[in-house]
Amino acid sequence: MDGKHIKNTRGEMLLREHIMELRKRLIISLIAIGFGGCIGYIWYGSGGGFLLPLGELLRGPYCSLPPDLRANLSVSGECRLLATKPFDMFLLRFKVGMVAGVVISSPVWIFQIWAYVAPGLYKKEKKFTAIFLFISAILFSSGSVLGYFVLDKGLEFLLGVGREFQVAAISGSDYYELVRNFVLLFGFSFEVPLIVIALNHFGILKYSTISGKRRIIWFFIFFLGAIISPGQEVLSMLALSLSVGFLLEISFLYCMLNDRRKKLGTEAS
Repeated sequence: MDGKHIKNTRGEMLLREHIMELRKRLIISLIAIGFGGCIGYIWYGSGGGFLLPLGELLRGPYCSLPPDLRANLSVSGECRLLATKPFDMFLLRFKVGMVAGVVISSPVWIFQIWAYVAPGLYKKEKKFTAIFLFISAILFSSGSVLGYFVLDKGLEFLLGVGREFQVAAISGSDYYELVRNFVLLFGFSFEVPLIVIALNHFGILKYSTISGKRRIIWFFIFFLGAIISPGQEVLSMLALSLSVGFLLEISFLYCMLNDRRKKLGTEAS
């Protein structure tokens, strides 16, 4: 057997091993998400102790609104969302349960991603990636929680427009999409400062590039906050803009210190 054939065989085996490893990690992740989805589906309608049902948490911002902004859809006067199709209630519970399943199972599938990627990284890269993922999860969670808690203010503004002539009866699916958009928007917005840090860490973005543009950056933060904030009212806009701006200032401080450290290291060598 010649050397070329041996090299090709080894290359094919290495590729096959990577594919099998990826397949294994995906199967474990999907099983974990499915199991978490079952827990989320059950949690939607029942809680225990201090743990409220997921459905109760979901409709919390809507039910905290003044009664005159909500349609009374139950005989008892209890706050309820509207279902207009036979499968609406099941589909809403299923979708919310699966999203909860992804969150519940996140330690498992994040570990599977890490276990697949880590062997190909150097020690410093492993450390940076681990810290990056950890901080990213904290920032996304913090942004999502903030979005949930200011959602009622956005709803109050949206449902208060034309309240003299209409009262809102929101379907469960429409309300779920609004909650999802609010939570995801705030969560992903909180990731922007971390992206700035990553770009600076790899030498793509220098502090000197942004140091003299603070006013312009803050202007665009408030401008974009006013446009993309789902409620498009003052409180949610301020909550989003000020939070992202504060985190960006921290990322700028990191960029300044990191560039200064690199410069001192270059001069020392």
